[in-house]
Amino acid sequence: MSASKLENSEYSDYRSPLATRYASKEMRHNFSDQHKFSTWRKLWIYLAKAEMELGLAITADQIAEMEDHINDIDFDAAAKEEKATRHDVMAHVHVFGNQCPKAAPIIHLGATSCYVGDNTDLIILRQGFDILLPKLANVLSRLAKFATDHRDLPTLGFTHLQPAQLTTVGKRATLWLHDLLMDERALRRARDDLKFRGVKGTTGTQASFLQLFNGDGERVKQLDRLVTKMAGFEKHYPVTGQTYSRKVDVECLNALSSLGATVHKICTDIRLLANMKEVEEPFETTQIGSSAMPYKRNPMRSERCCSIARHLMTLANNALQTAATQWMERTLDDSANRRITLSEAFLSADVILMTLQNITEGMVVYPKVIARHVAQELPFMTAENIIMAMVKAGGDRQVCHEKIRVLSQEAGAEVKQHGRDNDLVDRIKKDPYFAPILNRLNDLLDPRTFVGRAPEQVVDFMDEEVYPVLENYKGYLGGSVELNI
Repeated sequence: MSASKLENSEYSDYRSPLATRYASKEMRHNFSDQHKFSTWRKLWIYLAKAEMELGLAITADQIAEMEDHINDIDFDAAAKEEKATRHDVMAHVHVFGNQCPKAAPIIHLGATSCYVGDNTDLIILRQGFDILLPKLANVLSRLAKFATDHRDLPTLGFTHLQPAQLTTVGKRATLWLHDLLMDERALRRARDDLKFRGVKGTTGTQASFLQLFNGDGERVKQLDRLVTKMAGFEKHYPVTGQTYSRKVDVECLNALSSLGATVHKICTDIRLLANMKEVEEPFETTQIGSSAMPYKRNPMRSERCCSIARHLMTLANNALQTAATQWMERTLDDSANRRITLSEAFLSADVILMTLQNITEGMVVYPKVIARHVAQELPFMTAENIIMAMVKAGGDRQVCHEKIRVLSQEAGAEVKQHGRDNDLVDRIKKDPYFAPILNRLNDLLDPRTFVGRAPEQVVDFMDEEVYPVLENYKGYLGGSVELNI
């Protein structure tokens, strides 16, 4: 490719991988310039309609003219205006006014820049949650099926990443589900708690609107209510400075960052299980795990989730810093930061949920590998059961304990020093002391007797916690996520 063609290529400038490589079309659109600035225009229309309804000299022709130009935004003209004015809102006011000469005198009447800026952000945040919540519900649905299908399959539990008492594959998945349910609640609360900034003026006092309505405070209050309703909100924030409180952003990003921590934990577990060859994420027949090692089956989807989740978790700190440094009624050092932070948080959450859904749609379990790992560790865990059986058969508890301790140490040495299989059971079978219980030994070593109520816990958890939440998303469940990379 020639230098001139390369300079004009869409690949010649930096583009965020979140937008070009990972996130969904609907989330990219939600944070697009087209959506943002067309929403600005809708807000100017809502304001004009409400002002007209409350008696200001605004005509239906002016509003109709604005409505005809909601989406045909001249971005080149806006860029030129912004270069001249160094003010993004006024640039778009001028461009919109040039397209709507009748309405030009009343566009943005009485408003400050945050009327369109902050109210648009709140609309976009709410729509972002509306995109994320059904995706989270679909992950819950897939994992619920996985947990139910494998509720009876015994597997080694791990504490400190060391073999511990048995659990089941399905029970472990309920731990993932539990945290995702907390995230569903947090995202839903953050979404439902969002209010509209409304019509508040330059420092939140509504002074400009009070002047427009000749000191009639009731009409100013009604204006706030009307515009809020037109924008699709039930409530507006009762008090603001020039901006809505940046604590609102903190609540939103805390919920998203917490989701990031959950997904990171889930996918770390899957990566560890893949190393043990017990559970694998989907792996296509043509997929390449390594350019140098053809045999590898790297858990790249889980790794991607962890990678982007790690970025998502850091973004909450930006929102905290912004909220902490808002001087008095506001300062502008939040603006550039929020352009990056809010969009990247939602795009990142979008990516990890889609990727996790893809993982959970095709997760593979290898029961024989799991059984082999159980067999290697279970003999050590059965000591108490064997002691109790011997006592019931007339044995001395302390003698039996010492016998098993010695045999366990010998078996452990075989495993650690010589790399052999755990042969504790064979040693017990060969020791005449244990003859009274040999006919029961297989029952005492059945892994299913060591999982406690894990299978029942899975069923109860689904019925009491998971399915009631999924009921709220009945119309959104189904379909699959196909990853192109």
